[in-house]
Parts: sequence; structure tokens; C-alpha cells
Amino acid sequence: MSHRDGIAIMLLNAPRKNVVRLARAGAVFLVAALVICAAATPSLSEGGLAPHLSTNPGPANTLGGQSSADYWRQIRQGQSFTLVNPQMGPPVLVQSEGQDWRIFRNETIKRYGGYLILAMLAATILFAALRGRVRIEGGRSGRTIPRFSQTERTIHWFVAAVFIMLGVSGLVLLFGRTILVPVIGKTAHGALASAMLQGHNLLGPLFIIGILAMAVVYFKDNLPRSADIAWFFKGGPLFKWHVPSWKYNAGEKIWFWSAVIGGIALSGSGILMEFPWLAQNLQQLQLATIVHGIAATIVIGFAVGHIYLGTIGVEGALEGMTQGQVDENWAQEHHHLWADAASDGPSAASETAPAE
Repeated sequence: MSHRDGIAIMLLNAPRKNVVRLARAGAVFLVAALVICAAATPSLSEGGLAPHLSTNPGPANTLGGQSSADYWRQIRQGQSFTLVNPQMGPPVLVQSEGQDWRIFRNETIKRYGGYLILAMLAATILFAALRGRVRIEGGRSGRTIPRFSQTERTIHWFVAAVFIMLGVSGLVLLFGRTILVPVIGKTAHGALASAMLQGHNLLGPLFIIGILAMAVVYFKDNLPRSADIAWFFKGGPLFKWHVPSWKYNAGEKIWFWSAVIGGIALSGSGILMEFPWLAQNLQQLQLATIVHGIAATIVIGFAVGHIYLGTIGVEGALEGMTQGQVDENWAQEHHHLWADAASDGPSAASETAPAE
């Protein structure tokens, strides 16, 4: 007979009261062990996860001075609490304003930003249909005038290339869930959006360098001048009559300042979004996303018209940025004040020289 069988026979032959005593002792030991474990385990309040919500505890077995409903109401209203362990997180446990921010970004900016881009696209198409390609009325002269230096062209194409890649990736991130998911599905969109986000973050610093360089190099020639007022009154490129202009007309200056101011807003907000630890609080990060979305849709909208007019919309315009030279007749028709000054012509010293 084994040792285990002997113990079993002893328990069976023992008086009933001894078995009951043994069971009671075991139960007491189990309860004592559970109490000790509970006491040794940090509670939510002692471990730093829960805030000190009650400062006026009531009698035993009560909720104290406030009920759970009061606590949650304060939490939902964004009240700040004192945490036992500040490293566990911000004192505001729930930021109710986050829902307002989410609605504004995902609905308001997407809706009206999309409307703006579509409106600029429609206006460009309408201009192309009504006005057609703006031709050099006198034909090409065969003589050229230097327009953009190598430095100006390098900076322009650097910013243009980075901006186009950032613009495409940003549009995918902003509108992809609405436009692309029904077409390519959630899985493909998720992979595409992830790739676009990584590329967007990598190209962002290059855009900051480019936009600052562009602001410095192009600043002087984009300051407002009195000829810009006449350009507006005569309708710019909408009509076929000649409009006086210096190196950049009023429309080009508006595009320049929109790109620079919008680019600086995109750069500043993008830095906070890419390095969130630089922000002092969550509200700054939320504001950065709002500024980023608004600035992006505005700059992309204006870029649609600029790209059309600077490439196929105006005959001879692209040559200035590809070759650095423009035809003399083109210069006289579109920027005759600048052309005369560049050639030491009669209107070189007078900004308000009349159009010929």
C-alpha cells in the first residue's frame, strides 16, 4: 500500500468533526491568502492610474462627497485632476473638444477644401475654353532676352518637384478614404496611405528649405508696384489688350505670396505634426493639423492655375524657366516695363510708363 493510500484511509476513518475542522482551516487559509494578495497589489489610485477625485470622503461603504456620475461629468467636461503619478499622462483625462476638432478636419476642411480645388480646376478649364491659348500676337522675333538666372530656375524646379509630390501624397491622405476606398478597397488604400505618409514626412524638410530659398531669391521682384493696379483694372490675361507689367504681373505676385505664406504655414504646422514632442499641449497639435489642411488646399488650388498658365496656357512662358531666355516679342507683350528696363529702353526709369 502506498503512502498516498494510507493518508486516504486515515481521512476516511477519522471522526467527522476532524474533517470539518480541516475544511474550515483550509477555507480560512484561502481567504487569508486572497486578502494578503489584494493588499499587496497596487490599487488604481495607489498605482497612479486614477486621479484623486474625492477630497471629502463620507461614511464607510459610501461614494464620498461625489457620485460616479459627478466624476464622469467632470471628466467629459475636460476638468483637470491631480494624478498620484504625473508620469501616467496629462491631468485632463478626456478631451471632449477632440470630437469638434475631428469633425472640423474630416468634414469641414475636406468639404470646402475640396470645393476650392474643384472651383480652381473648373475656372482654369473655363478660361482655357473661352480664351484659348494666349499666343504671341506679333509672332516670334527670333531675338531673346535673359529672364531667369540658373539659380532662380534651379530653386523653382526644386520647389515645384517637391511640392507636386507633397501635394499628391497630401491629397491621398486627406481625401483617400472618401474617394479611393470605394474604388480600390480598404486594404489597398491602407497600404497606399501608409506609403504616402512616409514619403510625405521624408519630403517635408526639403520643402522647408526650398520655400525659404524661393522667398529670398524672388522677394525683390514680387513687391507691389503701381503698375499692378493697372493690371487688375485691365483684367490681366482675361482680354486680348496689352497690360503693362514689370518682371512679374500682379497675378504672379499673388501666386508668389500665397505660395510663400502658405508654404511657411505648411512648414511650421508640419514640423509640429512630424515632431509632436515640440508641442506644449494637445491643442497645439490639433491646431497644427487644421492650419496644415487649410493652407494645403489653398496653395494647391492656386497652383492649378499657375501650372496651366506657366506651361501650355501662355505661349513662350515656359521657355523662361527651361532655357532662361524669352522671346523679345513675348517680353514686350506681357512684361514690357521689365523688357524696356532690361534693354535700357525708354521706359526703364519710369514705372508708370504707358502701354504701347
